[in-house]
Amino acid sequence: MKIKLTDGSVLELEKGTTVIGVAKAISEGLARNAVAGKVNGEICDLSKEIEDDAEVVIVTLKDEEGLNIYRHTCSHVLAQAVKTIYPTCSLAIGPTIENGFYYDIDFKTPITQDDLVKIEEEMNKIIKGNFPIERFELPREKAIALMKKYDEPYKVQLIEDLPEGSVISFYKQGDFTDLCRGPHLPSTGIIKAFKLTSLTGAYWRGDPKNKMLTRIYGTAFPKKSELEEYLQKVEEAKLRDHNKIGRELEYFTTVDAIGQGLPVLLPKGSKTIQVLQRFVEDEEYKRGYLLTKTPYFAKSDFYKISGHWDHYKEGMFVMGEEGKDKEVFALRPMTCPFQFQAYLNRPRSYKDLPMRLDETSTLFRNEDSGEMHGLIRLRQFTISEGHLACTPEQLEDEFKGCLDLAVFMLKAVGLDDDVTYRFSKWDENNKEKYIGSVEEWENVQGVMRNILDDIGLKYTEADGEAAFYGPKLDIQIKNVFGKEDTLITIQIDFQLAKRFNMLYTDVDGEKKFPYVIHRTSIGCYERTLALVLEKYAGALPLWFAPEQVRVMDVSEKSEDYCKKVFDKLLQAGIRPEKDLRSEKIGKKIREAQLDKVPYMLVIGEAEAQSGEVAVRKRGEGDIGKMSLDDFISLVKKQVEDRELW
Repeated sequence: MKIKLTDGSVLELEKGTTVIGVAKAISEGLARNAVAGKVNGEICDLSKEIEDDAEVVIVTLKDEEGLNIYRHTCSHVLAQAVKTIYPTCSLAIGPTIENGFYYDIDFKTPITQDDLVKIEEEMNKIIKGNFPIERFELPREKAIALMKKYDEPYKVQLIEDLPEGSVISFYKQGDFTDLCRGPHLPSTGIIKAFKLTSLTGAYWRGDPKNKMLTRIYGTAFPKKSELEEYLQKVEEAKLRDHNKIGRELEYFTTVDAIGQGLPVLLPKGSKTIQVLQRFVEDEEYKRGYLLTKTPYFAKSDFYKISGHWDHYKEGMFVMGEEGKDKEVFALRPMTCPFQFQAYLNRPRSYKDLPMRLDETSTLFRNEDSGEMHGLIRLRQFTISEGHLACTPEQLEDEFKGCLDLAVFMLKAVGLDDDVTYRFSKWDENNKEKYIGSVEEWENVQGVMRNILDDIGLKYTEADGEAAFYGPKLDIQIKNVFGKEDTLITIQIDFQLAKRFNMLYTDVDGEKKFPYVIHRTSIGCYERTLALVLEKYAGALPLWFAPEQVRVMDVSEKSEDYCKKVFDKLLQAGIRPEKDLRSEKIGKKIREAQLDKVPYMLVIGEAEAQSGEVAVRKRGEGDIGKMSLDDFISLVKKQVEDRELW
């Protein structure tokens, strides 16, 4: 048979040659480094036999796919170790994730973080044993019987949910067997460096109606030095984690009695978001947006018109039960159907378009408890939301305008170099999730692709990530731990205008439906606050820092002048605080530094007499004396320029 390689060359090999045999035919060095292969584009084990002509790629740990296989095998070593120590536990799933893996396990008795040490010790024994990893397949009934024999109810469920005729494969290493589609490393001894990092709760299949399992997280790298480097980065990330910094610097807090995903913004956090909100609203006004303010909740009938009741009800907080003389309400998960009412307030013509509506919207989404994370994923949050109605001819320019606004906001807060762009499309194999025909979806997705390509935007594509009413451009960003979330989104909606009968009279006198663009400009304010806290390690740029200047007296003799300085700063539109405690000036300065205050004004008798201020700048220390007016001019200029220091 003929085996075509990546360089275009062809090998003549006997039928039945394995993937590792192909690797050896290329070179012994490649065979030593091989962990898997791709036969005609399909990833597989090194032991797979090739029976016909094929294109073959040898996968090593230098490839992302190879590293994923390495980590997935490590998750099975974790499962084997856990079953050895806790034989009564039941295994659920153990996939790879970015930079690592996890395994969900149902323990009869709870374990703690301290138990991870003995699990790691058992894993090292398995790795040292260098057990060959062997794949085998079973028909459905025998596969179910095997998992029942091993008392693995979650595996039985997984098999029963597979379509009829599915290939049901298992992997055996030593005396341990696990359900898995593979592929895997050829033996456990190939694993060189791993670490179990944490454990948490996770619902079976992510459904809060199901049992809470224990999820054990880990990471693995081909070399010990790479693992150590990664763990060091994780430790550094923990120091920048907004959950830590935001609480220490008193930007926000959480209260168990209030609930998960419902943070209390403290004065610093509230002030920063207020500054950003005013900045956004003022900029949007300059760009022709009209401000609206709409209700926080509505009747279920309203959401049925928009389609949210059918396509998003599980993510909504519903109040009341349907019945005789009863109305069911729900808190709004988004503002679009409410803002549409401003458009519908009176008949519209082409002369009214484009109509740009914006709102600082408080939204409510019934997120799973396991998804909550500080200020990044919440059940109540505030967003810079907007909706634009436009003609087909205006669509491209309006979309570009939305993107230009988003990039402007990202640059203003210093996040523009930290984002990536994702073209989120529908899943044509799961049409029930969406409204509209195949032809409509293909047409609108083609329009969006043309716009993105015309802009010259570098983006990736993702199937199944579209909104139920249209495709979108998601501006993605990662937190300090590498977890990716959407920060800003721009969506083309070709359906909801029809549902709400949002007509306009065109230049030809015909009644037509506009395109609607759903967009945010700076995204969710709480999420943005979290990300800037992490990016700047709490030292927020001067222009949106909650406290810009701290005024402190050296002694009581300069207290009155300090108060005058404070009042003048306040009247100049600067955000000052004053520290007039009976403490040594060195302590006051150290505390201001720990609070990441951009400027400190140290005022003693000499400054009080001369009418000057001694200025200390964050990160630079003492920068000398100047008049108060000069200092105010300096600060106002830096704020006006939105300097990012």
